[in-house]
Amino acid sequence: MAKMRGAQMVVEAMREEGVEVVFGYPGGAIMNVYDEIYKHRYFQHILTRHEQAAVHAADGYARATGKVGVAFVTSGPGFTNAVTGLATAYMDSIPLVVISGQVPLSMIGTDAFQEIDAVGISRPCTKHNYLVQSARELPRILAEAFYIARSGRPGPVHIDIPKDVTAEVAEFVYPKEVKLETYKPTIRGNVRQIKKAVEAIKSASRPIFYLGGGIIHSNSAHLVRELVDATQIPAVETLMARGTLPHDHPQLLGMVGMHGSYAANMAMSEADLLIALGPRFDDRVTGKLSEFAKYAKVIHIDIDPSSIGKLVPVNYPIVGDLKAVLQELLPLAKKEIDPDRYAKWREILKRYDELHPLQYKDSDEVLKPQWVIERVGQKLKGRARITTDVGQHQMWTAQFYPFTRPREFITSGGLGTMGFGFPAAIGVKRGVGDEVVVNFTGDGSILMNIQELITAVQYRLPVINIILNNSYLGMVRQWQTFFYDKRYAETDLSIQPDFVRVAEAFGGVGYRVKTKEEFDKALDDALSKGVVALIDVIVDRYENVLPMVPAGGTLYNMLLEYKD
Repeated sequence: MAKMRGAQMVVEAMREEGVEVVFGYPGGAIMNVYDEIYKHRYFQHILTRHEQAAVHAADGYARATGKVGVAFVTSGPGFTNAVTGLATAYMDSIPLVVISGQVPLSMIGTDAFQEIDAVGISRPCTKHNYLVQSARELPRILAEAFYIARSGRPGPVHIDIPKDVTAEVAEFVYPKEVKLETYKPTIRGNVRQIKKAVEAIKSASRPIFYLGGGIIHSNSAHLVRELVDATQIPAVETLMARGTLPHDHPQLLGMVGMHGSYAANMAMSEADLLIALGPRFDDRVTGKLSEFAKYAKVIHIDIDPSSIGKLVPVNYPIVGDLKAVLQELLPLAKKEIDPDRYAKWREILKRYDELHPLQYKDSDEVLKPQWVIERVGQKLKGRARITTDVGQHQMWTAQFYPFTRPREFITSGGLGTMGFGFPAAIGVKRGVGDEVVVNFTGDGSILMNIQELITAVQYRLPVINIILNNSYLGMVRQWQTFFYDKRYAETDLSIQPDFVRVAEAFGGVGYRVKTKEEFDKALDDALSKGVVALIDVIVDRYENVLPMVPAGGTLYNMLLEYKD
């Protein structure tokens, strides 16, 4: 048994957990930990230029790799800056361990310099959190944090460590196994319920697979693909499930919800059975709850029992890890279900897709943002990871990028965090190595964490940022157009920096493009240069994201075009 300071225990725990990279920003209360990082180079530390960016980068790393992302921050404003990152990860069920420094135990509650009630603040936006009281309990807490973050429904765990605890000496024995009496996620689904679900699918006439983000978290996309192929039942994806099925899969109707395709939304509205695989029935998908899938019975498979029946009544609840449940369900489905049963249903949905396909009016006069996104997909041919910020560009990317695999699309879903895309892309790039990483962003979002250009330069992480620049806070402007009689209150971003010079000032490369030819040339050059890039693409100022279901509206009542 080795005796060591609490700060060294933190570093040793990272080695025990196989952590290869930590994103962070030092400060007074966590300085002892950073001193140990300096002495023991067990992992790479990436110094971001803002604590929010550190947590987003750890988040992007986790989403791309499936591993637990780790971030270190200091007390006070260091921690409060990190809260947006915690909340983003919490809403999307991303496994993180975020360690913050805290003032010494004797000073807690005295309004000491850079003191904040970090545990109180983080409680609503973490899966679990800890205030460490002594170095003796630190090994147990660290092991529990990683276990809780990655198991069950994943999520961020916060550990707040007072500075005197990091200086305290105690024995370090790292637990080889974690057992928590009050936390035992159900992995295997109830076999009788699984059989009932298969019978329900077998007897349905208009079933639909409702694919959610739990598929990505459980690494079960390959099983979902096999199930869809075997049953030939049409499927829709949520924003967080994009890439579960390849974009050209014959049964994929596209994304569902507020900006979902006509066919996907009509399928949900007319189905007689929803087979919900890991979604959480988010309001951006359901719209008006009383009208959501009102003709359908519901099968809901999820590892989080609190998600089942939370918003929509469920007829066939199955609690369990989606991968484990699908391994039980798939052989039964192959044996019992006849794909020909749903031929008429498939024809109806095919006609819906032909009636109102997902489309836009291209132009040779001005660049359309949808064309830019499609063009990137054509040129990179499934060889890139795609991140986004939040706004119109996020929805266009979800609609028009040709996703082919899980973990290809990384975006902030539940919290809708502007400023997420670029630091997340840095984390993604660190996680995936030689793969190309492209961040689609807006002229509003990119400015929220643009300081991370220097992080990308310093650590040679050549992320390509494509700014779909319409000189507006585009999504807010769109709502103001549709619902506020064009009163564009504080959404005009016509006064902008020179993004080309900004990129160059940080040591990257920048491009400003207005034509298709200029865009192709800029993207090719950025790919060849191998450094962080900003491609400032001037797009149609008034292009809208369509279809659109107004907030609180019904999925079958979509705005398909805008008429002035």
